[in-house]
Amino acid sequence: MKFFIDTANLDQIKEAYDLGILDGVTTNPSLMAKEGITGKQNILDHYVNICNIAGTGDVSAEVISTDFEGIIREGHVLAELHKNIVVKVPMIKSGVKAIKYFSEHGIRTNCTLIFSPGQALLAAKAGASYISPFIGRLDDIHLDGIALIEQIVKIFNNYDFRTEILAASIRNPLHIVKCAEAGADVVTCPLPSILGLLNHPLTDAGLAQFLADHKKANG
Repeated sequence: MKFFIDTANLDQIKEAYDLGILDGVTTNPSLMAKEGITGKQNILDHYVNICNIAGTGDVSAEVISTDFEGIIREGHVLAELHKNIVVKVPMIKSGVKAIKYFSEHGIRTNCTLIFSPGQALLAAKAGASYISPFIGRLDDIHLDGIALIEQIVKIFNNYDFRTEILAASIRNPLHIVKCAEAGADVVTCPLPSILGLLNHPLTDAGLAQFLADHKKANG
């Protein structure tokens, strides 16, 4: 399973990269705003900076337009920024049409805001490179986000779709493990959720014991 980091913070991206587990980055307008990145050119420049830190990993850059022509126009601008850019398109009718257009013109896409198997199926049929089911937001309204991943995995396996399932809206380390069990191709997570996988109380206790025994044995 691939690990993407869901942020526009360059320091966090570098930390994930240095950890040795970074396969890509996802961003959105909210994450850009959180980092104080405003203005069209500043945002475009920031995407390039992210790509330069992320190495060979894919970087999802989101369009703002919701009409077909606007999505196409923005998508071309984003795709030309860097070879690793994947154009992030919303799951709406004009978005699905745009995904089909992009797939026919060699531009990779990530269909975002997926909340049902039907939406995932449409995006895959249109040629999306990735689809992003938002499991945490489903859990927030008392639905089972992991069950959605399992459904999509089954459907995609039935028809050998090449679209990768990118589990999004990850809230905690357990979500990551459950997505891996369910067969997601990718998870995109905040850095604390990824770092949370490092922790276990028995690891801490075992290391403390080893160090105490070493100190005792060596005076």
